[in-house]
Amino acid sequence: MSALRVVVIGGGFGGMASAARLAKVGHEVTLVERSATLGGALQPISADGFTWDAGPTTTLLPAVIRDLFRKSGRPLEKELDLQPLDLVREHRFEDRTVLRLPGGSRADQIAAFDSLDSGLGAAWSSYVDAHSDTWEVLRRGYLEQAWDPALSPRELTDLLGSREMLHKRLRREFKDERLRLVASHPFVIDGHDLRNVPAWMGVTSYLEQTFGAWTVPGGLAAIGSALADRLATREVTVERGTTALDLVLRDGRVVGVRTDGGDLDADAVVCAIDPRRLPALAGFVHRTMPAIPPVVAHVGLEGDVPDLPHEVVLHGDPMLVVRTNGPAWTILGRGRLAEDVLRALARHGIDVRQQVVTRIDRSPLDLVDAWGGSPLGLLWQGRATVRDRLGPTTPIPGVYAAGAHATPGSGLPFVGLSAALVADAIGPA
Repeated sequence: MSALRVVVIGGGFGGMASAARLAKVGHEVTLVERSATLGGALQPISADGFTWDAGPTTTLLPAVIRDLFRKSGRPLEKELDLQPLDLVREHRFEDRTVLRLPGGSRADQIAAFDSLDSGLGAAWSSYVDAHSDTWEVLRRGYLEQAWDPALSPRELTDLLGSREMLHKRLRREFKDERLRLVASHPFVIDGHDLRNVPAWMGVTSYLEQTFGAWTVPGGLAAIGSALADRLATREVTVERGTTALDLVLRDGRVVGVRTDGGDLDADAVVCAIDPRRLPALAGFVHRTMPAIPPVVAHVGLEGDVPDLPHEVVLHGDPMLVVRTNGPAWTILGRGRLAEDVLRALARHGIDVRQQVVTRIDRSPLDLVDAWGGSPLGLLWQGRATVRDRLGPTTPIPGVYAAGAHATPGSGLPFVGLSAALVADAIGPA
């Protein structure tokens, strides 16, 4: 194949990862980003000497990031220092019990649950172990290669077509509500109704137990900076401050991208934004809905700051998640928020209201406006969401989809895999 002119729409992690991979295999790549900076939800927020990770996640799976850097140039270890975290997170329940959940070790997780109540470790281990085969089926047939329903093996077709939802699975598996809360909290904080989340998405618990949680010193913004440098190394043309308005089609096939600065010719286009923002694609995703971000408060604290792990989940209604980076805290709220999040936090025994020296509040609308869409991707609406999602290919020849809206889950691992699928679908020059 000769080199293609590829236009990537969106300068978030999915767009940058797609552009870096495609440029490395010989294509002429232009990336279009509406804001003045690259990184999307990887971009940090800074004020008054404090810096916060702004995105929906602060941890990652190293294998996906390592593969991206290896396939686009210098290995990751030459660019960044990934560090494992001892704890995935701490869970605090309404009965005042506390679970400090380690990652990367089945035995350590069993011991942690048994510290709550004898026998809980065995129940949790049984649930997680059952997802080992699920992960292999998803990895081989859905996450690491383009899914073709007509050619899928029976085990994958049965899995993706299952009517069992996570709410029902957790009710059947666990008598202790605390185990249900631990298994379901990633979906609850992302705004999903467990009655609409496929039971196989419980594989996330298996991934955390198997691979643990990792982070980057200085925050995930370092990944965005390293990827921006990689784009420059790969000679990707980056058009910042340029908004993609729609696709240019000829005889049903894409031939360019219409932007507020003029048309860009293209042999292939990668949509790494919400497809609803492009009229040519919007009709194909009309049955889907974006997942709405939580309420967020970034606070900078002074004085004797409480010593908390990097992430603490406070169960209840509302659910609160506290993410710490020294004196820079981010509080996420989901549920019936009838009061200020710091007041709600104080009711859980963590009262820092008198220590706040700076604060930035961001509503769900603020976050969607800032990022041009939801970094949480699609709202789960049952098993049909798998069928209704675009990616890596789309019904328009020459148009591909990557990013949060092209994956079954939010976060860098899923988004990174979507970029790899796009690069495989387009192929080398």
